[in-house]
This record gives sequence, C-alpha cells and structure tokens, in this order.
Amino acid sequence: MEQTIQQQKTQDPLPTAIHSATQPQHTPDTFKRLLSKLVHSPTAFSRLDSIAGFEHLLDPSSTYPHQIGSFLTALHITQRERDEEVLAGGAEVLRRHALLVHVPSDVDEEEEAQGRPHRRSGPRLVVDIVGTGGDGHDTFNVSTTAAVIAAGAGARVYKHGNRASTSSSGAADLLLALGCPLSPPPRTPPQKEQGQADSQPPQSSSSSSSASALPDPPFRFLLAPHHHPLLAPLAPIRRSTPHRTILNLLGPLVNPCRPSALVIGVARPELGPTFVRALKLDETVQRAWVVCGFEGLDEVSCAGKTRVWEFVRGRASEGEEEIREFVIEPSSFGLDSHPLERVKSGKGPEDNARTFERLLNPNAHKNAEKEAQEQEQEEALRPVMEFVLMNTSAVLVVSGLATDLVQGVQMARESVASGRAWRAFCLFREWDQSQQQQQQQQQQQQQ
Repeated sequence: MEQTIQQQKTQDPLPTAIHSATQPQHTPDTFKRLLSKLVHSPTAFSRLDSIAGFEHLLDPSSTYPHQIGSFLTALHITQRERDEEVLAGGAEVLRRHALLVHVPSDVDEEEEAQGRPHRRSGPRLVVDIVGTGGDGHDTFNVSTTAAVIAAGAGARVYKHGNRASTSSSGAADLLLALGCPLSPPPRTPPQKEQGQADSQPPQSSSSSSSASALPDPPFRFLLAPHHHPLLAPLAPIRRSTPHRTILNLLGPLVNPCRPSALVIGVARPELGPTFVRALKLDETVQRAWVVCGFEGLDEVSCAGKTRVWEFVRGRASEGEEEIREFVIEPSSFGLDSHPLERVKSGKGPEDNARTFERLLNPNAHKNAEKEAQEQEQEEALRPVMEFVLMNTSAVLVVSGLATDLVQGVQMARESVASGRAWRAFCLFREWDQSQQQQQQQQQQQQQ
C-alpha cells in the first residue's frame, strides 16, 4: 500500500507539458511584477492577480523557487490568503489543471432492484465533507467516517483528502490501514486535432465502465496528490516555510469532481465568512456549510457550540439572504455533549481503523461470552459515535436528503444499524483494489 502512495512522487511530464503549451506568456519577470504588487499594494491584489499568480506557480519554467517562497509568505504575512477573491482565484486555477473525476449518471434504485436500471439525466449530486486541518485537537477521523455513513444513507460522497500533516492519522492514513490501496487514477491524454496544442489537463478515465468491472461505489476517496500533479514540485518549498500557506486553505475548495454540496470545517472563526463567500464564487456549488467549533475545531463540535455559515444558491430570489450565520450545539441534533478528550485519535491509523470497524460493523465483534465487556466498550465508543453522527447529519442536510439535523441523525443511525454504511465502505475498498489489480495487469502487458 505504501508503494502505491509513493507512485505520486514519480515524475510525469504530461501535465507540465500541457501547461507549458497553454501558458507561454508567463516568465519569472511577469511573476516578479505580480509579487511586487502583492508586497507593495496588497489590498489591490485582486482575484485576477491571484489567478495569474497561481498559473505561474503551476508552470516551473515561469518562476524561480525563491519567488514561489516569497509569494506564499507574502500572501500569509499580508493576510491576503484569507480574502475570498484571492482564495477563489487560486481554487479556480487548481481545479482547472486537476485530473478530473468522472461522475456517473444517477440510477433509479427501484428500477435497479427490479433488474431494470434506469439512468436519470445528468450526474448525481456529489457532496464532500472536509476540513482545513491545523486545529491542534487531534480528534478521531470523524469526517471520513461521517462520509461513509452518509453514503450508506443514500448520499454520493466523493471525499477529497490527503495523509496527515499535523494529526496522528489523516483520512488517507485511515483508509490505507483499512486495506484500501488508494490506487492512482489512470491518465488519458486529451484528444486534439492535428497541429493543435493541448488546451485541457489530462482527464481521469476512472469510471465504472473503463477503470473497473465493479459498479461505481457511493463513497469514494480522492487522494489529493493523485489529482493535482502540478503541485508536486512545490512540496519542498512548502516544507521549508515556517508557516502554513494558502495551499493548506485551498485543499477543501479544489475537489476535482466539483461537488455541488459541501461541509467544510475551518479551525478559526474568522475564516468562516471568507470560505463561504469563496464558495459562493464557485458556480458549481449549490449549497454549503462552513463550520467551526467554539473550541477552534474544524468539525461540528460534540463538546459545545458550533458556528455555521450556510450558503444556499438562489435563496435570494425567494427574498432571503443566500448566506446566513447561526449556531448549533449537540442538543440541536437531539444528542448529548461530550468533551473532546473523549473523542481523541488513537496512537495511529491502526488504532483508528479498529475504532472505525467497531463503529460501522459492530456485529463482527460480538461475542456472547464477553457480552458485559462489549457493552463497556460500546459505551466507551458512544462519544465518538455521536460525534460522527452529528457530522453525518450535517452532510445529509446539506445534500438535501434530510430536512433537519434530528432527521439526519436518525438516517445516520439507520445507515449503521442496517449495515449499509459498512457495505458502502466495502464497495469502495473492493472497487479500489480492483482498480489497482487492473492497472498492475496493464503494466505487465506493456512490459
């Protein structure tokens, strides 16, 4: 599995070659002028400037490494990285040059159950739940677990994430420990007419028809480095900076499948208005929650109150504000509160994988001779389970499957109790392993 992750470090000239062909006007001198504007007139640094700056960043021939470090540091010191226009501009560029993800058309479940699958027009609504990280609380992998449970409840969740940078177990670390290889998507160069330069980034051909014989699962995980290969050359520069950069903030905004609904957690309340306004500037997003626990938690908090910045596109036409702010707490879900100390991460991904299995597949651990001990373990897991249920409920409300947070919790509980949540995870693991096997076979045939 570790070998699979290491594949992202392999140099692939295809994305850079395509980018260079489409951005011949970018040079270190043009980047120097942008950097000068950012340093000397930061408030005048606009969305268009941000777009131009990130186009430079993604083309190694148009910048020097020290310029990139200066750019990221200047955005941080001037706090322009917290401006919605700057964030939206950077996100637009990263999405444009990402390896895109195929989203299959929706299937009528009743027709499918009768053996007559009927595909509805257009792709199914996709939702994501993700946090900026950096909150310092090192809690259990709540967003990944919530994503799987939401998929079992009927949502299509394509979670965009990475390995841990500040916590003991990131989303990718957890899934690897659970046996998911997180295989990279196959790359298909875009078609072009004779004599015409490439104008689009390579596409991921990952779909139920081309990448695997198995049906597309309702939950999928998109490993960020696999879908943003042009960011790989920036990794050493990012590691050398003594602070988090705008690229840490952009992660939740650049899911390559372009979800229509999102729950995004931020670790600082001042980022809430910035993120929700940046989401409004992305015309693909129809509904979103940006959440921040009062403890500085980038999740819906199980310990107390959580600020929510909600965006619903088109609500202004009904006489309401498209963006509104409110506060929720555990009682809003019909649940008890639990201190964050009760929902801490384990010592590493393996510990969290065992907790994940106990939450989603409790029957596998039943033992009649140890019933009393199991009841104690179940009670010990209740804070974690209710923490996950709260965040799952938020996903189901944002995706439109639940009308309120209490119903969202009921749907999440049913997803677990029925086994559909565990099945959603197993479908992804089988699908992911199938992709890996198919890619290995193709590599052997090419040798």
